[in-house]
Amino acid sequence: MIGPIPRLLLAIVMTLIAVDAIWLSAAHFSIDWAAHLRIGAISAAFATGGVFYATLRKDERLSAMLLGTAFLISFSDLASITNYFLLTVAGTRIDAFLAGLDRALGIDWPAMIAWASRHRQFNLLLLAVYGTVLPQMALLTILLGWRSASTRIYSLCLAIVCATFLAVGFWAIFPSFGAISVYRLSPEILARTPLALDPAYAKDLLQLLANGPGLISPSDLKGLIGFPSFHAVLALLVTWYARSLPRYVFVPFIGLNLLVLISTPIQGGHHVVDVLAGFPVAVISILFAEKLTALAARRRIATFSGALSGANTTA
Repeated sequence: MIGPIPRLLLAIVMTLIAVDAIWLSAAHFSIDWAAHLRIGAISAAFATGGVFYATLRKDERLSAMLLGTAFLISFSDLASITNYFLLTVAGTRIDAFLAGLDRALGIDWPAMIAWASRHRQFNLLLLAVYGTVLPQMALLTILLGWRSASTRIYSLCLAIVCATFLAVGFWAIFPSFGAISVYRLSPEILARTPLALDPAYAKDLLQLLANGPGLISPSDLKGLIGFPSFHAVLALLVTWYARSLPRYVFVPFIGLNLLVLISTPIQGGHHVVDVLAGFPVAVISILFAEKLTALAARRRIATFSGALSGANTTA
């Protein structure tokens, strides 16, 4: 049996497909259809496996693992497309304001990068961990599945939905691309400091905002959101939902994501206030997701109890 939360997640995906299709037909964006359809096919394959294990094999553990993976793949791709569409209606950049907030907190972003350039080994560690958030999510989904924590998988998916809508919605009104789009770093600093997001990346983001999206392809999708840092939000969500895992697994998640948070202003080119803003977004998203999954669980128990009572009465 497919529960209410997986059906809700399917409805979210179908709604995003409809929104993107309507917007695409009206605005005539250029889409790499073959690449996006391949992602859709991969997602559909996982979803088919999830439905099979839910309805025929009655294995909720594998079903949740497969359905959660299917949702995260499709939702990430569709939400990225929507985010690109929003470039055409985005408001005025607030990066100068955010840089001012950093300075008011005593944070000197160029000095932070200069410090990283003098500590090459630590900077290389930050570079390595910065890109681990999505692999962590995939690993977490598998681990939660094997732990029979299907509710946690669906709650994670709902939290990501809530966080995405909050972050993308705010960004559409007040776009920002991070400190890397504000400050100019010296060639000497750049030569000594490998960065995941460098000034060339920031220049591409500014051109996207000025000219709108060109070809929207998964191979060239860029992270557009500066404030709040979605990288920080995901790191916090992964850490929270890893709590139900054994301590010897949970503790490494904590350490790894602490490094991710540290790496985000340096390797991700973010203002520090971008990272700080990720905390309330994560908290709101977790509260929303856990409330909704708890409500769905109570309704499912009530439905099951009613059916069982009816069967006993008939007997």
